[in-house]
Amino acid sequence: MIRGIVFDLFDTLVDQNHHRLRSIEFEGRRMSATTPRLHGHATRACGLTLSLAEFADLQREVDRDLFRETLKRGIELPTLRRFAVLADRLGQGPDSDLPSDFTGIHMGMLRDAVGIPDHHEAVLAALAIDHRLALCSNFSHGETARLILDEARFTAHLASIVISEEMGIRKPRPEIFEEVARALDLEPNEILHVGDSLEADVAGAAACGMHTVWLTRQVADPDSKLEAYDGPRPDFALEDLNDLPVLAARLSS
Repeated sequence: MIRGIVFDLFDTLVDQNHHRLRSIEFEGRRMSATTPRLHGHATRACGLTLSLAEFADLQREVDRDLFRETLKRGIELPTLRRFAVLADRLGQGPDSDLPSDFTGIHMGMLRDAVGIPDHHEAVLAALAIDHRLALCSNFSHGETARLILDEARFTAHLASIVISEEMGIRKPRPEIFEEVARALDLEPNEILHVGDSLEADVAGAAACGMHTVWLTRQVADPDSKLEAYDGPRPDFALEDLNDLPVLAARLSS
């Protein structure tokens, strides 16, 4: 019997709207959509003399070094730490205001790109009547994730919120799913995990003994994605969260 439902955040509860944060090209270099704003702030705040292209190259170098140490091992890389290292490489030191400023600029642009489907709050409210609900998200800045949840009016419906930046571990590592189960005081086989990523959500939750729903509303060409995926198959696939209350009721009876 399903007694708890756990949700991913981006492209599950809220839409990330990747098209609004597409990488840009400048002088033959691809860079993050936030990089020009970060460069402009550093230029004004601390007299940075690097060109935008040079700044983008340094940021890419920092990210490459840090990602090798963290994300590839399933360890979260906090945005503040990432920008502290960048500030240090810029000669400003990790204790300057620059890491916090960079984090605010970067996360502000990410928040502006988030879309909140109109019907999701009502879906959570309906599910929360008979189920314990939780969030389990890979995200590098817990404060921003919680702000998004508050703005969407989702927080009141969630019994637990587990964010990788606050825990230090990313999906699909088992520790983050085990923490959600502990927080809900449920056995894994009593939990239905809902997310858009086959690797992070479906494979990770299934390995811990949870039931899985693959949400495909924001997935381009789900058939091709599933064909290329060699992990455990999702127990269910839904195109929209509107269909979840009926499935949850069936699994809970």
